[in-house]
Amino acid sequence: MARYPIYAPDFRLKIGGDTIPAALRAAIVSINYTDGMEGADRVEVTIANDELRWLDHPLLQVDNGLKLSLGYAPDPLEEVFVGEITGVETNFPNSGMPTIKITAHDFLQRLTKGTKDRGFLLSIPMVQNFPLPDVIVAGLVSAENLLIPSPDPVGGALNLLMSLATYVVAPAVAQQGVARQKGVSDFAFLTEISKKNGWEMFIDHTADPHGYVLRFKFMLSQLSPTLTLKWGASLMNFTPRLTTVGDAGISIRVWVASLKMAFTIGVAWDFDRGAFDLSISPGFGTSVKKTKQESISIKPTGFAQAPQKILTELLPRLNNRLTGSGSSVGDLRIKASRVINFEGLGEQFSGLYRITTATHSLDGSGFRTNFQVRKEVWFGSFPLPKSPAGLLRVQGQSAASFGV
Repeated sequence: MARYPIYAPDFRLKIGGDTIPAALRAAIVSINYTDGMEGADRVEVTIANDELRWLDHPLLQVDNGLKLSLGYAPDPLEEVFVGEITGVETNFPNSGMPTIKITAHDFLQRLTKGTKDRGFLLSIPMVQNFPLPDVIVAGLVSAENLLIPSPDPVGGALNLLMSLATYVVAPAVAQQGVARQKGVSDFAFLTEISKKNGWEMFIDHTADPHGYVLRFKFMLSQLSPTLTLKWGASLMNFTPRLTTVGDAGISIRVWVASLKMAFTIGVAWDFDRGAFDLSISPGFGTSVKKTKQESISIKPTGFAQAPQKILTELLPRLNNRLTGSGSSVGDLRIKASRVINFEGLGEQFSGLYRITTATHSLDGSGFRTNFQVRKEVWFGSFPLPKSPAGLLRVQGQSAASFGV
């Protein structure tokens, strides 16, 4: 039996901590809940304002708390959103029913207010300043905004180990890695930290206490699908988009002080082979072959930061080569950051995708879910090589001599 038996779509709306009056519930025309990996989640509720009875109503005011639960009766409803009203829009048409639309955002929007200038380091007497790892910085900024940080165990551990290793091996280089918030909001600051570490930042409304858990999710920590949709059955429609615009290798210039030499490190993804190409060459040349891709250079950096900077630039490009949009009947298992498996779309477009945005709509037409997805490079967008050589190919004679 399906996890969500389809009987009758239902919802429960609480404003200011209490369930809304029956009269207000009966006046609701539509509800749209958008869950995404970028920015705050959003709820829009459109209300028929017959005889202007809901105009200036105390419940429909900004800053009031709002909670939304969705599902199918007679099953228990799932609380999918906790936030607060951030906008009220009224419509007085020339003909037809006046309406009010209230918009609510989750508590991630708190991070967008104001800007700050500061650095995150630990001063140790008789020792150089110790840069706080990004996973700790993210936790401090989250708590400052009354949110509970929830770093991914794998991603958080990797960041902590890399920070400690850099400080032990090259303390002077580590000083350059101090996290600095320069006149930007906490949201912009944490977004940049997340991008640098390959995390996705979002409010996890499924975790207790609902609405207050800020996740920093490492995408490699979830590769198994949450559900399977098949075209012609559970998948109503799907439009994949494959593009080579933006395909490029990444090259970065580094200076190794101990050798007093400069190197160019290049990384590219070979879509035909399903493998990374890595090359290291002395000097400031272009190290990634240009047979299929152009190389994008990023600003010089220290050797310790080179791998992180390369992945920060390269992975977003790879993971947006094949994207898509589609819809299904209302299904609350479709949530941003989860993995979905598509069947019946041919060899190239079937398979695993990451959900980037999901919009659940409830109105006179019923309950439906629209979504945006991307096929990430580790999902096997293209057939993997039959050779046991693995996912990495090293180019250039100089690479072997440096132990790559």
